[in-house]
Amino acid sequence: MAEVIRMPRMSDTMEEGVIVGWLKKVGDNLEPGDVLAEVETDKATMELESFQEGVLLYIGVEEGPVPVNGILAVIGEEGEDYKEALAAAEGSEGAGSTESKEASENKETSKTAAPEVAVAAEQPAAANNNSRVKASPLAKKIAQDSGLDLATINGSGDNGRIVKKDVEAHLKQSAAQTSAPAVQPAAAKGPEVIPFTYGSNGQEAEDVPVSQMRKVIARRLGESKFSAPHFYLTIEVEMSKAMATRKQLNEIAPTRISYNDLVVKSCAVALRQHPAINSSWLGDKIRINKEINVGVAVAVPDGLLVPVIRHADMKSLSQINVEVKELAGKAKEKRLQPDQMQGNTFTISNLGMFGIDEFTAIINPPDACIMAVGSIAEKPIVKDGELAVGNIMKLTLSCDHRVVDGASGARFLQTVKSMLEDPIRLLV
Repeated sequence: MAEVIRMPRMSDTMEEGVIVGWLKKVGDNLEPGDVLAEVETDKATMELESFQEGVLLYIGVEEGPVPVNGILAVIGEEGEDYKEALAAAEGSEGAGSTESKEASENKETSKTAAPEVAVAAEQPAAANNNSRVKASPLAKKIAQDSGLDLATINGSGDNGRIVKKDVEAHLKQSAAQTSAPAVQPAAAKGPEVIPFTYGSNGQEAEDVPVSQMRKVIARRLGESKFSAPHFYLTIEVEMSKAMATRKQLNEIAPTRISYNDLVVKSCAVALRQHPAINSSWLGDKIRINKEINVGVAVAVPDGLLVPVIRHADMKSLSQINVEVKELAGKAKEKRLQPDQMQGNTFTISNLGMFGIDEFTAIINPPDACIMAVGSIAEKPIVKDGELAVGNIMKLTLSCDHRVVDGASGARFLQTVKSMLEDPIRLLV
């Protein structure tokens, strides 16, 4: 019996996915586990797998946005009449929401646009060659939009498969080798590519489409900032002992411990002592989380991702270091899975490596707090009644006042400070 495939919710914040390209075409035989298409979500570009055996009978949207639960495809037996099942699914979808109706309109647009396939034969040879080169759909799309011949690129993926980063690296290299005027005549690239526009004040500007990730970041952090009453607490930590301890640890540790690892571990241990900081606001109740799962903010080209170190209080510094490096690498390559970005109970944002002394961060829902970490700087301090040189790092805790009071946040920061200033306490 024909089965309608819908857009799954691939992350907790996902409202729609963008079909980047299909890896299967109508008429192809499918096995469970076969990858049907690549889907861009708000957090990563992910693979849509088939969970059943059969033949791909219908594709709803070739490329573009599809709301969660929107119709993507139909799988069934070869030659099976799937139209009745599709009509029933479209009927229930249309009754569900306005977004679903828009998805149906997108499907109709796809059907109407089918005759345009014949026009593709009139495109430059480079575009035709791209269809025969082994490359991801996203890489092919970028190459097509840029008029790039994929045959001139060496792939770094499995079996020489060309991926997105290969195309971007080639384009960057070409741009460096060939200097072009900032504003080119419209006829040079055609009316569909306009690199610069002019704002209302007449100044030259460039309009950049908003990615799915950036849309979600804007929405979620806007909701957090304007719905959660933030207040901020800053404390200075003298890091000389932490620096000496780190040096000793790195002489014997299997991996090189970072200052950020010390901060993550200190916060995780302190959260066990201050459960109010490890809580969430749920509207009519406050949830005190029993697990300590620390999110670590990672900057990526499209914005910010927060992979989660689960049970951070139970892990060694080496384990935390390995996990943070692995998850940060996946975040930058947009390979994080949804479960690796969910379940956070507290978040750390560290800009110390950029020379930032102090800053405030917006709370990452559903957490009640986020801690901003600055750089370590040499400053004069009074030690044992004498003036000395200290290594000072500032920590700023952003708190949701609906959950956390000033005294609770201050006590938490004092505990973190005591552990960083005497790291042997982390071993107790």
